[in-house]
Amino acid sequence: MHILFLTHYFPPEVNAPASRTYENTRRWVRSGYNVTVVTCAPNHPNGVLYPGYKNLWSQRDEKDGIKILRVKTYLSANRGFFKRTLNYISFMISATVQCYKVKNVDIVVATSPQFFCGLAGFIVSCLKSKPWVLEIRDLWPESIIAVGAIKKRWFIRQLETIETFLYARADHIVTLTEAFKRHIIGRDVAPSKITVNTNGADLDQFTPLPKENRFRSQHKLNEQFVVSYIGTHGMAHALETVLFAAESIKDRADIKFLLVGDGAERDKLLAEKEKRLLKNVIMLPQQEKEKVPGMIAASDVCLVLLRRTSVFKTVIPSKIFEALAMERPIILGVEGESAEIVKQGNCGICIEPENATQLAKAVLTLYQDVDYRIALGKSGRALIEIQYSRDALAANYLDVLDSLVG
Repeated sequence: MHILFLTHYFPPEVNAPASRTYENTRRWVRSGYNVTVVTCAPNHPNGVLYPGYKNLWSQRDEKDGIKILRVKTYLSANRGFFKRTLNYISFMISATVQCYKVKNVDIVVATSPQFFCGLAGFIVSCLKSKPWVLEIRDLWPESIIAVGAIKKRWFIRQLETIETFLYARADHIVTLTEAFKRHIIGRDVAPSKITVNTNGADLDQFTPLPKENRFRSQHKLNEQFVVSYIGTHGMAHALETVLFAAESIKDRADIKFLLVGDGAERDKLLAEKEKRLLKNVIMLPQQEKEKVPGMIAASDVCLVLLRRTSVFKTVIPSKIFEALAMERPIILGVEGESAEIVKQGNCGICIEPENATQLAKAVLTLYQDVDYRIALGKSGRALIEIQYSRDALAANYLDVLDSLVG
């Protein structure tokens, strides 16, 4: 079977959509399937091409047996609604036009979080007369409405019209959470048309490692208690909460808050850090994906944070699974389905989103109680092994595709 997968993001980009697509598709190739990914030249999050790449109309690439067709897009940083929309639309057009170069396709998969990629998948599936699977990684436009990225009601209505149209026309929908499934059923989609396939962790790549490592030495973190957030610094993540919590316990000289990543809010956070003279906060730019396990290993506790809004009760951030796989407890500032996982797995402390006081208290609890911290970490690893292995999740996804192709 030849799977054609359309995605806006793919390695060497390191965000969650790129990682999820890569982790699934490389396993499909390993299982003997033919996979072609259509994507952009890597430029996320700053809209700047990665070294060694050009923004050409089409260019071929390959990674771990996955055939990659990169298409030309309007490059834009991950900030500013108008330019980002142009970036999304340009990918939709380029991907649709260039997909004629991919021959003998059996099924088309297109992944959100933005529906212009989904529209491209729909059009390509029509042109090739093949089944089409829509993957919903995020509720869009709900998530961008929640953070105030768009406010014009007429535009929101147009996006919701596209959303409903795509749900209706997809041959099957794969979602990340049960809450997403309930939302889609509410748009008059039959439950039998929807499969939940969560995020997870690669148990070989994310495995427990010693805390004192090269990363700690490089950044003078030896003998420090490290509380880390590794990921996008966006409007959705409320990372100013970390700065407020850090300020409240800055007298604890051996507790360090580590923020690693990039995004629309990073410059603002850097300015706030300097304004508050927070020497206990270390901010590093986005790092290569290969360095992430070492950064998690260097952490005593990992943070997973989002803003306090109802739409984020439906999401399960992928960074949860990677931290737990490495036996690191998490402090979770996300309500809903994510909190249920952490509570049931007994693998972290749940706090109210955007509550700096509760965040500081949770940090001090884990700082003072080593046995409790270790127990939470071991429970997290056990949970991932049982329910959230990438191997099992990729196999389940493949079963869905097989059933549609017949």
